[in-house]
Amino acid sequence: MKIKVLLVEDEPALSMIIKDTLEKRDFEVECAANGNEGLELFHKTNPDIVVADIMMPKLDGFSMTQLIRQSDKVTPILFLSAKSKTDDVVQGFEIGGNDYLKKPFGMEELIVRIKALLNRVNTEKPKNKIYEIGAYTFDPLMQKLSHSQKVEILSHRESAILECLCSNQNNIVENKAILLELWGDDSFFNTRSLHVFMVKLRKKLSLDNRVQIINIRGVGYKMIF
Repeated sequence: MKIKVLLVEDEPALSMIIKDTLEKRDFEVECAANGNEGLELFHKTNPDIVVADIMMPKLDGFSMTQLIRQSDKVTPILFLSAKSKTDDVVQGFEIGGNDYLKKPFGMEELIVRIKALLNRVNTEKPKNKIYEIGAYTFDPLMQKLSHSQKVEILSHRESAILECLCSNQNNIVENKAILLELWGDDSFFNTRSLHVFMVKLRKKLSLDNRVQIINIRGVGYKMIF
């Protein structure tokens, strides 16, 4: 069965190149020129994966993703963008993106990323374990971090990182292991993004000072509680 790709890209020339290349590699590709069209096609075609530019007219890629994630938290979304600031990448992951490919990129790299994302989705086990983290309760499936004083809905990436730390409580989780599992790439750029997410998680766990996410410099992170 062919992999169904929804390509949301406002540059006609690039869209045509990607579509032609993927179809020659036996993918099935639907194209949209902006986020509004992309959202409509997403609900109509039920793709296996979404490949979307960020800066687009009418509805940008981030806004489209937020709307998709209201009803679908599983279908992988890969962002394409010339934007490369850490804050932009972190924002993309926080709203539910699964990967990020900087323009310009090679077509082979795009194909490898698509297949890697689909493989991770297909091999993921359902998450139904509830974790007690000091005074907090964490539900990975609902992406909910609860405390008597506050309830937080975590982003997809925050939830995945926190579950990784919880399942390895009191043990060091290497940077490389987290990055390869959740990003598929342990580049310096992604390492910086991981650090930003750890800072955010520490803040969200700050109501219980027994809970600590310790940075083992040059190695990884350890959560104790």
